[in-house]
Amino acid sequence: MGRHLLYNIFNSNKDRPDAKWEDVTPNLRYFFKLFGRKFWRLISLNLMMLPLVLPILIAVLLYLAIPTTPTHQTALFAPLYGANLIQASPESGFLLSLFGGQWLIPSYHATGTYIGIGICIAFLVLTFGWQNIGATYVLRGLTRGDAVFLWSDYFYAIKRNWKQGFFLGLIDFLILFLLGFDVVYFYYRIGSFGMNLLFYASCALEILYFFMRFYLYLLQITFKLSIRKIFKNALIFTPLGIKRNLMGMLGIILLTAINVGLILLIAPTGGVIGIGLILPILHYPAFTGFIATYSAYPIIDRYMIAPYRNSAEQSESAPESETPSGVDPQ
Repeated sequence: MGRHLLYNIFNSNKDRPDAKWEDVTPNLRYFFKLFGRKFWRLISLNLMMLPLVLPILIAVLLYLAIPTTPTHQTALFAPLYGANLIQASPESGFLLSLFGGQWLIPSYHATGTYIGIGICIAFLVLTFGWQNIGATYVLRGLTRGDAVFLWSDYFYAIKRNWKQGFFLGLIDFLILFLLGFDVVYFYYRIGSFGMNLLFYASCALEILYFFMRFYLYLLQITFKLSIRKIFKNALIFTPLGIKRNLMGMLGIILLTAINVGLILLIAPTGGVIGIGLILPILHYPAFTGFIATYSAYPIIDRYMIAPYRNSAEQSESAPESETPSGVDPQ
C-alpha cells in the first residue's frame, strides 16, 4: 500500500490528451490556471528538491549550536577594562561602555560540529548542478504541459547531463557564493566613494545573475551547448526577456514576502520553528522554480526553437523527424 502511494505521489500522470482546446498563451492568466492545475505536482517535486535546502538548514543549525566565546571589537577594550578594574570612575565606565563592545564568536574546539558542517557543504556543492538539472527538466515539462513522470524524468535528466551538469553546478555555486560574499563585504565598509561604488556594483551584478539563472539550466537541458555558450546565451536572453524577467522577479519577491510575513506572524505565538519554518520548506523551492521557468522558457522558445519550427513546417523537403542542430527534441 505504501509503495503504491509513493508511486502515485511521484509518478501520477493526470494530463488528459483528449482535453478540449484552450488558449495556452504564456501570459499571467494562463500562469495561474497552470499553477492551480500543477499545484500538487509541484508539492511532490518540492519533496525531491529538499536536498537543495536541508544541507543549508542543517549547517546553520550546527553552526548556531557551537559554543561561543566573547572577543573584543576594538583594541581599546583591554586597557580600558584594566583601568576600570584598578580605579573605577564615571569616565572609565563611560569609555568602557563606549568601546567595550563584545562579539560572540564560535569556539574553535567544536571539531565534530565543523566536520558536520563541512560534510553538508560538500554534499550541496557536489550535487548542486545535478539537483538543479533534474528539477528544471521536470519544471520545463510542467510549464509546456507535457506528460511528466516526476521520479523517472528527474533522474533521466541527471543521467543524460551528469558531466556537464556537474561542472555547471560548480561554476554556478561559486558565482553565487562570490557575489553574496561581495555584497556583504562591501555593505559593512560603506562610507567612502570607492566602497559605495563597489557595493552598488556588486548589487547590480547580483541582480543580473539572478535573471541569468532563469535560463542557465533551461539552456543546458534543451540544447547541446558548451558551458561558455550557455552563460553567453543566458546573458543575451536577460535583456531580451526583461518584461517576463521582471514579472518573474516580482512573483518570487511576493512569494518570499508572504513566507516572511507568515514567519513574523507565527513567531509571537512560539510556533515559528514548528510551523513558520516548515511551511516554506514544503513549497518554496518548487514554486519559485516554476515561476522562473514559466518566465524564461517562452523567451527561449521564441528566439531559439520557434524560428526553426516555423521554417521546418514551411519546407516541404524537411523530414518530420529532423531537429535543429544542438536542440533537444525532448
